[in-house]
Amino acid sequence: MIGRRDGALMRNSSSNQSLLKSRIAIAIAIGIFLGCIFAFFFPHGAFSSNSPHFNHHHLTRSISQAVSTSCESSDHLNMLKTEFVAVSDKNAELKRQVNVLIEKLRLAEQGKDHAEKQVLVLGEPHKAGPFGTVQGLRTNPTIVPDDSVNPRLAKILEKVAVGKELIVALANSNVKDMLEVWFKSIQKVGIPNYLVVALDDEIARFCESNDIPVYKRDPDKGIDSVGKTGGNHAVSGLKFHILREFLQLGYSVLLSDVDIVYLQNPFHYLYRDSDVESMSDGHNNMTVYGYNDVFDEPAMGWARYAHTMRIWVYNSGFFYIRPTIPSIELLDRVANRLSRGNAWDQAVFNEELFFPSHPGYDGLYASRRTMDFYLFMNSKVLFKTVRKNANLRKLKPVIVHVNYHPDKLPRMQAVVEFYVNGKQDALSPFPDGSE
Repeated sequence: MIGRRDGALMRNSSSNQSLLKSRIAIAIAIGIFLGCIFAFFFPHGAFSSNSPHFNHHHLTRSISQAVSTSCESSDHLNMLKTEFVAVSDKNAELKRQVNVLIEKLRLAEQGKDHAEKQVLVLGEPHKAGPFGTVQGLRTNPTIVPDDSVNPRLAKILEKVAVGKELIVALANSNVKDMLEVWFKSIQKVGIPNYLVVALDDEIARFCESNDIPVYKRDPDKGIDSVGKTGGNHAVSGLKFHILREFLQLGYSVLLSDVDIVYLQNPFHYLYRDSDVESMSDGHNNMTVYGYNDVFDEPAMGWARYAHTMRIWVYNSGFFYIRPTIPSIELLDRVANRLSRGNAWDQAVFNEELFFPSHPGYDGLYASRRTMDFYLFMNSKVLFKTVRKNANLRKLKPVIVHVNYHPDKLPRMQAVVEFYVNGKQDALSPFPDGSE
């Protein structure tokens, strides 16, 4: 028993020793293997005198990588900023194009409605409909455009106009300061289709330097002499002669004096159903849209009261005119009368529009529409009524025409301060009328 136990103990001891030797051998082998690897990667030793070179190399590389990463981040940021600016500009241009397309679509739909009415009236003869359903033609058909009238102007209008319509203003150097307020207000609103007809070289250069669409007419002694030196009324009379070419080329024109501040896009508020659509010099519903004025003559006894129809005149400094035969006839009539004598263009403009045919005179058969006087506001309405009424002050007109006051420039600037910059007391320093 004892012998067998001793034998077993000896065998176990021998086995343990053999296992221990094997472990030691494995450890030595692992150590040699690790040493080979260490020697391969660190031939000069991890703590040798050459190790600082190693550390400097890696440190330099790390710093370079950090600096490079920083530079790349800065370049990437600049690139993103550039892309953002480019995308913003493109977005703004796309918005402008969308607005132009929407305006063209609206014009097309409006034109389609007018065309359908023209077909109904001008087509085959037909019977009148039931009571209350009959409506006459208000919208005359437009003429066939003739580019040969002025090929140079035709090319300019093709680029500037939107939907075959645009704002047109005549200007010489006498109104340079007002012209600047005028076109800056148009730019602020974002109206793309406008053109300045320069009556002298200084205005042409001024518009070109400010990137304003401009058209300088070919030399014409009769027009140039007035255009270069004439005052407001003289220059205003030229427009009826100059506008004829625009209409002959097939364009509708929103004729504008330069003493006007634009606060909204006027093309969004036009009906386009008449030959002439004009703002009024009136100051309330009666004077603007017409009223029955009773004339009292007591000597007539029973018939002492005579009823008359009155309306205040259209303003010839702001009206929309379509390229129709009656419209061109109107321009010809006014220009012809103004060329024969010293008449006021606005008076002649209204007489030709409103006077009926009678013995010895054939009236003009042009359709007309009066603009909303709170939207297309004259300066009498603004300074006598609107600025003093808390509710009316909240309204935002489409344009304000400083036609009633001679101190035009400061009042135009005050209109900008009040409606654009929100300065509530900007209109206060001015009297109702002129001093």
